[in-house]
Amino acid sequence: MDRLTKSYFENLETKDKNLQYEAFQNIMNATKGKVDWAYEVWDQLIEWLADRDQHRRSRAAQFLAGLAISDPEKRMLRDFPAVWEVTKDPKFVTARHSLQSIWKVGLAGPEQREMVLTHMAARFRNCMHEKNHTLIRYDIIVGLKNLYDAIKDEHIKELAAQLIGSEEDAKYQKKYQGIWK
Repeated sequence: MDRLTKSYFENLETKDKNLQYEAFQNIMNATKGKVDWAYEVWDQLIEWLADRDQHRRSRAAQFLAGLAISDPEKRMLRDFPAVWEVTKDPKFVTARHSLQSIWKVGLAGPEQREMVLTHMAARFRNCMHEKNHTLIRYDIIVGLKNLYDAIKDEHIKELAAQLIGSEEDAKYQKKYQGIWK
């Protein structure tokens, strides 16, 4: 890992909120492409998924989702349940940030994509008992759209249409359909 990237990870722990935010943004931008340092931080990020600090949990889930494309060993197939768990975090903002990034795991390959789609579809169908279920559903549909836009897999589009069609509330069905226009 180069010194600059290392400094970003160090700055996540600083008391200066502006430096923390800048470091977070730089790491997120770096994970938009393949990086050669994924395994240097992987285990630490896995530990952070269960940290007391909600910011660490959120960052870890978002970073790992982005790092999935830099995971030739396919560790994500093993570690995905821990990442997915953060999408159900007691702190809704942590859960939501994690859920909004989880689609990136699907960019890593067919196995990872199928795993993400299966989890997202099941969550969409079964989240009615959760607080803020309409936001959860919205984020899932946006995630499906993001994944579709990135790889143009018609299966994703069909899945989204099925899920949207299963929404019984016309107001929300229309809102979800608007994402795909």
